[in-house]
Amino acid sequence: MSDGEESPVPLSGGNSGGGGGSGERQWYAPMETSTAENDSQPASPGSPAPTSNIHTSNEYMELDEPEMLDEKKALLEEFERKRRARMIHVTTDDSEVKQQLRQLGEPICLFGEGPADRRNRLKELLSRLGEDALKKTAPGQQERETAEHDQQRPEETWYHEGPQSLKDSRTFLVNYSISRARARLKKERLEYQVPEATRTAKRQEVQNKLRSFGLLGSQNADTRPISYCSFSPNGKLLVTSSWSGLVKVWQVPQCIEERTLSGHNCYVDCVEWHPSATVSMEPTALNLVSSGRDGSVQLWSLSGEEPLGELPSLDSRVSRVGFHPSGKFLGCCVHDNSWRLWDLEVQEEVLFQEGHSKPVYCIGFQNDGSLAATGGMDSYGRVWDLRTGRCVMFLSGHQNPVLAVDWSPDGYHVVTGSEDNSAKIWDVRQRRCTYTIPAHTGIVTGVRYDCSGGQYIVTCSYDGSVRLWCHGSFQAMRALEGHGQKVMGVSISPVDGIIATCSFDRTFKIWGPD
Repeated sequence: MSDGEESPVPLSGGNSGGGGGSGERQWYAPMETSTAENDSQPASPGSPAPTSNIHTSNEYMELDEPEMLDEKKALLEEFERKRRARMIHVTTDDSEVKQQLRQLGEPICLFGEGPADRRNRLKELLSRLGEDALKKTAPGQQERETAEHDQQRPEETWYHEGPQSLKDSRTFLVNYSISRARARLKKERLEYQVPEATRTAKRQEVQNKLRSFGLLGSQNADTRPISYCSFSPNGKLLVTSSWSGLVKVWQVPQCIEERTLSGHNCYVDCVEWHPSATVSMEPTALNLVSSGRDGSVQLWSLSGEEPLGELPSLDSRVSRVGFHPSGKFLGCCVHDNSWRLWDLEVQEEVLFQEGHSKPVYCIGFQNDGSLAATGGMDSYGRVWDLRTGRCVMFLSGHQNPVLAVDWSPDGYHVVTGSEDNSAKIWDVRQRRCTYTIPAHTGIVTGVRYDCSGGQYIVTCSYDGSVRLWCHGSFQAMRALEGHGQKVMGVSISPVDGIIATCSFDRTFKIWGPD
């Protein structure tokens, strides 16, 4: 046998010696060798190629992992780009937006495109090209234009220039808020001097009260869903708004209808009391304000069924309105991505504020009167300093639109409710979210702080429930269930702390200690 031939191995028993034996025919097969051995020992010339039953093909072992990774990477990059786009600050001056689009080599206007759409298109471009893309185009010209612009307009262009009355309004806000902040801080210092045992006993009393809450009354309020409800400052009246376009005033807790106000020809989304209504104002003075989806905002007294007046139409849905604590100003949340501040005494819009990338849905004023918080459909909230017009805090954390916001009486805690079924507690002093409450299994439509001391929070949701939470520990104290459908709004009486809720089931309910 030559050195290049493989040693045969018998497949069946028998003598493997040569020639002799029983004469039976012997069958042989070459010995299996590893792929490495076959590769290292080539067959001799003239001999058949060695065979192997080891499958070495990678036909079924190849996975699409690179393609899957590329797809995931692309999704992450797109998500990051959209996040950057939301964070980019773009001027609200339409002429400057057109100039920057021209510098980027893009059309300055597309068919049917408005100023807001054009501004969003510029933000999308900058999110792809980078915020410094404008600096890279014609560097010398850009620097000269920037220097000239800084000399001519040293103010920040991201904020709208207001009328002369805005300066007077901010002067009023400074003087008004300083005195109230001083009184609030003095009250807090006195509370901290109370022994800890007394404060603990008071918290325990509040918790026991919350656990005893139950249904006190229920009333069919309209033939269409009830969209909003609010207690009067003296706690004796409740006002509701409906998708029928009607606003109704009720005596509580008797749930007796006192007055019907008809002036809207569309869904009414919100109705709020003037801070001095039913307390020190005359019946013919301004007591209520309501907003509709057609952009109308109507002012009401308690002496007649016709509105006292109406603000100029805002041409977009006004989802929420709110009075400044002074009663002098009215905030309106408009679905053109802005919120407005009206001076009711001079009957003039003194502030047109942008900053949200999608419609602004809710607004709340701090009790001092110096700050305002807004929530938008862009899933973010913002805290604004009304004395300077600047955004002093960015509320980033919700995954879905922010539908409700409210301030604690302590002046530095803010609660927000969102479509992500949660409520978040924000500390303005620390400039961060301090707690997230997994409040409901449906959209959170309303959040309210206890008016007297901010010791508990009330939330309501599309899951049909109303829940009470102890502030600080954020322990669930009570779940109020009785509405047959989603709950649209909630309000707390500033006098005795009873709760009113309104629902898609066309009723409002009064809750309080049994």
